[in-house]
Amino acid sequence: MTVIGFIGLGAMGYPMAGHLVSAGHQVSVYNRTTEVAERFVSEFPGSTLASTPAQACQGADVGILIVGNDDSVRSVALGPDGALAGLAEGSILIDHTTASATIAHELADAAATKGVGSLDAPVSGGEAGAQNGVLTIMCGGDDQTFATAAPLIEAYSKTRTLIGATGAGQTCKMVNQIAIAGLLQGLSEALNLGVLAGLDMEKVLGTISDGAAGSWQMSNRGQTMVDDQFDFGFAVEWMVKDLGIALAEAERLGAPTPIASMVAEYYDELMGSGESRSDTSVLIRRLRTTD
Repeated sequence: MTVIGFIGLGAMGYPMAGHLVSAGHQVSVYNRTTEVAERFVSEFPGSTLASTPAQACQGADVGILIVGNDDSVRSVALGPDGALAGLAEGSILIDHTTASATIAHELADAAATKGVGSLDAPVSGGEAGAQNGVLTIMCGGDDQTFATAAPLIEAYSKTRTLIGATGAGQTCKMVNQIAIAGLLQGLSEALNLGVLAGLDMEKVLGTISDGAAGSWQMSNRGQTMVDDQFDFGFAVEWMVKDLGIALAEAERLGAPTPIASMVAEYYDELMGSGESRSDTSVLIRRLRTTD
């Protein structure tokens, strides 16, 4: 049994923390909206409610964060009420937030001053992946910290990979999101063509999904895109945030991103038309409404 302070019970964090309780760990939770944390404690007997991130991590072996962005990470990790204030020397801080490589280094430096290990460990797999405990986790940090944390992370992940030193996890997530953005736009254009041509799209998807055009997005989102269903999955507003981080880093590195930049503009349009909570595959709806 590991003692864990878990900070952030959103769409991803709630089921992830639940898997830790189910795996037999001692979990203390903090969430900005107290009612959500109270519901969690009621649903998962044995877990406890904390009034601050510091209290959640008091006496913990591991502190885990999954919040909104860089500023959110700072607010729950640093300062007198932050997670690091509660963690003792020899413990570990894991940040599953999709954020910048800058905040990863900032957090690692602050943790190191207390003798606390740290991992930047953003996740991929969406809400369904979190609920089913099959997330993909890309980590930045040192070998020893990763080796210690990996068995714990296994409770809610399918794969866990140490990509490199601090910041490498966040940068890998940027690579991931840029790849998804381009893929979804291509898939949207292809499926829209098939629909306009009057093809039997169930047959089309069955034929091409196992070939070179196949992808997770095609297998899991192709039919729902054809059916104009988007009330699930990874929200557009989250992708807008993630792409903003990725494109800023690409610009810093001098990496051209013509397709990702274009798709980011499309997502901004979709946000403006009320699609902020729709799944990212809603890109196809934009094609259907373009004159």
